[in-house]
Amino acid sequence: MASQSIRFSKVLKRKEVLTLAFGAMVGWGWVVLAGEWANTAGSIGAILAFVIGGLMVCLVGLTYAELTSAMPLAGGEHNFSYRGLGLKASFICTWAIILGYVSVCAFEAVALPTVIEYIFPAYKYGYLWTIAGWDVYATWVAVGVIGSVVIAALNYYGIKPSTRVQLVLTVVLAVVGLLFILGSLVNGEPSNMQPLIADGLKGILLVVIMTPFMFVGFDVIPQAAEEIDLPYRTLGLLIVLSVILATLWYILIILGVSLALAPDERSFASVATADAMAAVYGNKLAADALILGGVAGILTSWNGFYIGASRVIYAMGRARMLPEWLGRLHPKHRTPSNAIILIGILSALAPFFGRKMLVWLVDAGGFSIVIAYFMVALSFLVLRFREPDMKRPYKVKYGKAVGVIACLLSFGFILLYLPGAPSALVWPYEWVIIVGWAILGVIFYLWSARAYGGEAEKIMYEEVYLREN
Repeated sequence: MASQSIRFSKVLKRKEVLTLAFGAMVGWGWVVLAGEWANTAGSIGAILAFVIGGLMVCLVGLTYAELTSAMPLAGGEHNFSYRGLGLKASFICTWAIILGYVSVCAFEAVALPTVIEYIFPAYKYGYLWTIAGWDVYATWVAVGVIGSVVIAALNYYGIKPSTRVQLVLTVVLAVVGLLFILGSLVNGEPSNMQPLIADGLKGILLVVIMTPFMFVGFDVIPQAAEEIDLPYRTLGLLIVLSVILATLWYILIILGVSLALAPDERSFASVATADAMAAVYGNKLAADALILGGVAGILTSWNGFYIGASRVIYAMGRARMLPEWLGRLHPKHRTPSNAIILIGILSALAPFFGRKMLVWLVDAGGFSIVIAYFMVALSFLVLRFREPDMKRPYKVKYGKAVGVIACLLSFGFILLYLPGAPSALVWPYEWVIIVGWAILGVIFYLWSARAYGGEAEKIMYEEVYLREN
């Protein structure tokens, strides 16, 4: 057997898996971006955008659910796309999802100092430079870097400690969010929801392209599949449930902000959902409580994507598609420790680029995510035709129809990011991230082929086809 003898520990149960995925999906975006969504598309327009995005992700999630139950191996997309589309496609798909995952980790490294700024507006000292009109300060950067180190250390020392923390933080997040939603429904003003639709279809599409980044997180479950101690069919059910819960969450948060704040108030709010919380409860303490929920969201998303990103990087290292040392598990903690350190370094670099990185990472990461979603949906469809008898503990009803629709929707999302679309990626910043990542991928692909020869094909075949799961 070409793969290493040290394996992951199967320790995760149902509640840990569900809070891992849900906490990864909701993150911090609902706190800082909900007002922008409502103003860009209108209150109902923004809700409609998340219904569209949620529908696409639900259908893609169904394909993930079936494939995860059939191939419960670390790396998720890495294995699905190999079995469905081959080695080169597997590299492209996995490389794309890594950018999405690392983008989330970097996003949270920028979000954390942003939320601290809301609580302590005058804490920025030590001017460094200005990027895209945003002044970067040493203390602001330090908060993001320290956060990156802490989350990396938590993940380094084991999956169990990190998921226990995830469970506690997700409960805090859920309680605070539900208090906000209830307060908005009781004390909000329906007149604040005007305009219901802003800027027509263009406004809706501008929000739609942000939704893949907001929903990414359910696919952390496939990444940690080798560490989950549950029936394989249950893995599929939890993936679908986590997407449904996240869709409802975002819709209710947008509704709450739209009821609580008028459009001009949303425009001038630095953290719209916190200001909305203060408006519906009539005091600043309520806003601070919501910020506490936001911090919990930052940490749940950050933690979840350290788990997801490290496992998928580990899978590529194990397959010799990336340097072999990235495919090693720590002998004591049984975590992909080298991959975790790498993610920690990349995450810690993000704050040096300032707050503008938030939007750049959302859009660039979202584009790479939908590319991976499309390739997984296509792999699902190919395998339904090519391997109809493959063991599928969780089998999607009307699978071929679901696969076709998931492919069409995810491909349609890809088109929304391209030049000429009203919601195209911004030049140069977002395209520099995408093109730079693609060039780096080509370099690694050629290097790995030269350094390891045909080992990748051999290892992937053994893992996906021959290994006893």
